[in-house]
Parts: sequence; C-alpha cells; structure tokens
Amino acid sequence: MAQIKELIVEGNSFAQALLKYPGAFSPLYVNMVRAGESSGTLEIVLERLADITEKQQALKNRIQTALAYPIFMMVIGTVVLFVLMIYIVPSITSIFADMDQVLPAPTRILIFLSDFFKSYWWSILIVLVAIGIFINRAKKTAKGRYWIDKTMLLLPGMGVLAKKLAVARFARTLGSLLENGVSMLIAMDIVKNIAGNILIADSVETAAIEVGKGQGLGAALSGSGIFPQLSIQMIQVGEQSGQLETMLTKISDVFENEVEITIMRLTSYLEPVMILVMAVVVLFIVLSICLPIFEMNQLVG
Repeated sequence: MAQIKELIVEGNSFAQALLKYPGAFSPLYVNMVRAGESSGTLEIVLERLADITEKQQALKNRIQTALAYPIFMMVIGTVVLFVLMIYIVPSITSIFADMDQVLPAPTRILIFLSDFFKSYWWSILIVLVAIGIFINRAKKTAKGRYWIDKTMLLLPGMGVLAKKLAVARFARTLGSLLENGVSMLIAMDIVKNIAGNILIADSVETAAIEVGKGQGLGAALSGSGIFPQLSIQMIQVGEQSGQLETMLTKISDVFENEVEITIMRLTSYLEPVMILVMAVVVLFIVLSICLPIFEMNQLVG
C-alpha cells in the first residue's frame, strides 16, 4: 500500500498503481477501479468490489468445507491401500510361493498388483508429477488454456458447475458496473477479463460486438450456446422491464445457490460411495488371500 501511494503521488492513476501488483489485485479489481475513475464513481465501485469479494469468498469457503471431509477420506484411503499392497500383502502371499498348484485368479491378480506397486511405486509419482507440470505449462499458453477450459466445460457434472460459477461471476460483476453508471459496452469489456474461462470470455466479447450494433444483451448472449437458457431468459425479462441490473444480481444468486446445493448433494453421496469402494477393495484382498487357504485345507482334508 505504501508503494501504491508513492505511485499515485508520482502521478499514476489508482488503477495504474494497482496494475503494478497483479499478485495482490486481480484484473477484476484493476478494471473496475479504472471504470470507477473514468465514470467518477470510484467510491461506489470500491464498495461493490468489497461486496463481490465477500460473496465469492463466502461461496468458496462453503464449497471447501463441503469437500474437506471427502478429500480427507480419499487421501487416507489411498495411503492405507498403498500400505496394504506394498507391505502387508507381500508378507502374507509369500506363503503361497511354494505351493505346487495353480493359484486362484483373484490371488494372482493381487500378487501382480502388489509386486507392481512395490517395484514401480515411484513411476506412479513420476507420472502424476509429469501430468501436473504439463497442465501448469499448458495454462500459460493460449492454445493450452483454451483446451483446458473447453475440457472443463465438457466434463460431466463438473462442466455444468464451472459454467454456472462463471455465469454467476459474470452476472454479479456486470450488474454492479451497470448500477454504478458504467456504460454497457465498457462494462462488457471489463467482465470478459474476469470470466475465468476463455470460451465464456470469447462469448462475452462476441456478444459485446452485437450489443454495439444495437442487439439486446440476452439475444446476443444466446447466440454463443454457452450461457444457460435460464440466464438468457432472465436477462431478457430484465431488459424488457428496465431492471436489468437487479435481474443480473438475481441470476448470480440463483446460480451460486444451485452450485452450492449441487456440491452439498454430491458430497453427501460421495461419502457412502467411498466407504463402499474401500469395502470392496478390502473384500477383494481378503478373498484373494483366503481362497488359496481354503484350497489347501481341502487338499489336506
């Protein structure tokens, strides 16, 4: 803040000073502050920025809280499974090495998996790290970012949630800008930079061109095929009733609530599913170990 103050004293605008610190101030902050300075509504814009940030942080916290327990269970389950496959299973299955008979198929599969994890566990880590590095580098290129964003929107379930979150962010920011007296075209140019998805940003940019030609916002956005039909209909109602800003805020509230409810529902399903999966894995290991023992007892009998 002290350095930003010095930049302003030197003659830079507030937005130009914030632009020097992208790690602390997102494009949303910089663009909205620039719009507030140009329109003379900087005080209102800063207040709206606080509201937007608080709502987004509250939604993020609720989502993280809902996902914390399932992720914890998944990590613990994975660690337990690796310990079983690398240390426990080999010590038990070693007694079958001297058996002069064909082992059951589940036992052979278990021994193969145990040997693989014990000998090549490091290769799994290498593959995971390589995938992480590849995705991180792809995000830094235009083509890679486009591919990642497109894949995210096409993922079953997750794509719908990502789209709704992006539309909610778009609607809340656009509504705030319009309420503060920013013109539609300038506001559209700002919100395209904070959509969080290249495909949605391109749709907003294309819609802005159509709006500049005199077309309504709802009709312009409907041509992209990305925005949910409900949001298009609500925008058109807002345009017809002269309450577009209010309707945009309602759109954001509706989609944020839908995302939160969907995530809560999924996490409630995820916990029993994870327990069931772990139970099936443990059952497979137990049966794979017990089947040869049952056969040995039959031979001895």
